[in-house]
Amino acid sequence: MANIKSAKKRAKQTIVRNMRNASQRSMLRTAVKKVLKALNSNDAPGAEAAFASAQPLLDRFSSRGLIHKNKAARHKSRLNARIKALKTAA
Repeated sequence: MANIKSAKKRAKQTIVRNMRNASQRSMLRTAVKKVLKALNSNDAPGAEAAFASAQPLLDRFSSRGLIHKNKAARHKSRLNARIKALKTAA
């Protein structure tokens, strides 16, 4: 454990940030999984609704640096393409 006051504060801040990042990453993954679950069950309206809630999370967390911006773009592109394919197939 750190002895210097500023190092102790940094250690506390690291713990708080680590917990926040883990929580937000989990929230993001859950949102993406909801879209995938709807896609796998061929539920186009459900997939669109889930994607509408996942898209702002991807944008927000990529702008904050939680995930890379290209990863967010890739997720959005692939999910949107699968939703469009499902709508045209139905």
